Amino acid sequence: MPYSLLDLAPVPEGFEAADAIRNTLDLARQAEGWGYHRYWMAEHHNMPGIASSATAVLIGLVAQATDRMRVGAGGIMLPNHAPLTVAEAFGTLATVFPDRIDLGLGRAPGGDAAVIRALRRDPMADSFPQDVVELLNYFGPGRDGAAVRALPGEGTHVPVWILGSSLFGAQLAAHLGLPYAFASHFAPDDLEQALAVYRDLFRPSPRGSEPRVMLAINVFAADDAAEAHYLRTTMQLAFARLRSGQPGKLPRPTRDLDAEIGPQMRGLVDRSLRISAVGDAGQVRDQLAALIAAHRPDEVILTGQIHDHQARLRSFEIGAGAMRALQAPPQAAGADR
Repeated sequence: MPYSLLDLAPVPEGFEAADAIRNTLDLARQAEGWGYHRYWMAEHHNMPGIASSATAVLIGLVAQATDRMRVGAGGIMLPNHAPLTVAEAFGTLATVFPDRIDLGLGRAPGGDAAVIRALRRDPMADSFPQDVVELLNYFGPGRDGAAVRALPGEGTHVPVWILGSSLFGAQLAAHLGLPYAFASHFAPDDLEQALAVYRDLFRPSPRGSEPRVMLAINVFAADDAAEAHYLRTTMQLAFARLRSGQPGKLPRPTRDLDAEIGPQMRGLVDRSLRISAVGDAGQVRDQLAALIAAHRPDEVILTGQIHDHQARLRSFEIGAGAMRALQAPPQAAGADR
């Protein structure tokens, strides 16, 4: 089972976007050595704590900094863009980095109402299914008689994934015969039903003969379990502030989370972030094993917002080791403890 990594290029408190981008490039180089299959970036706008707003640009930098690992979007918020411009951007990336570029497509705006206006987006328009089909056609074989062609882009056959946290994305991915990545790392409520719908309704297509599911899992790992739980409070704080309409840079961890956000918000946050593995190497391995057994993904994508860059590196290193241990022969897996 491939294991991949989702990075939002977080900007920690006390640092700037330039630091976040340097950290992303460092993490990507390390992740390739740890065996990660894909390295995905996500489009967000108007968020001080995320530096991946120009997602295609950052994907190009990550692809240039690495050699083999697939690099892509998890995802591009398609309603913010004309399908042609996305096809040209990712077609260009696929031309420069052949057989290494992925494109995950989301339906959300990646920002608030002010962002929607700034992007000149019509909030009442919803042509996502038609836009996906148009985009797929741009990546297809050359069409000499076509009035509009994506150049570069045509003939690159960039792998396209549908991202989602609801039944809509599951149904669309199944109808088009595309792989499906579920945003279980922050919106897991419809996870079981969405995966069942996707698998039941899947229609084989030239882009996939069988359903393919990617499960997103938060990982907060450290050599000491108590330290891992402490590191996790950064994401809990960030999520609470976002839900309260107070987004900011990635907060420092806290020793008293309830005092920071209160028990009611703590409960909401913990329910939203429950698809997580937290602890030392053995605990993370066991929790990943349980999530994989419960949801039967074809691939997992690990993520996790951690304030300290070195601690974040170590967390993803432990996560990779846990995934390798799960797939090793029993004797080798025992030795890896």
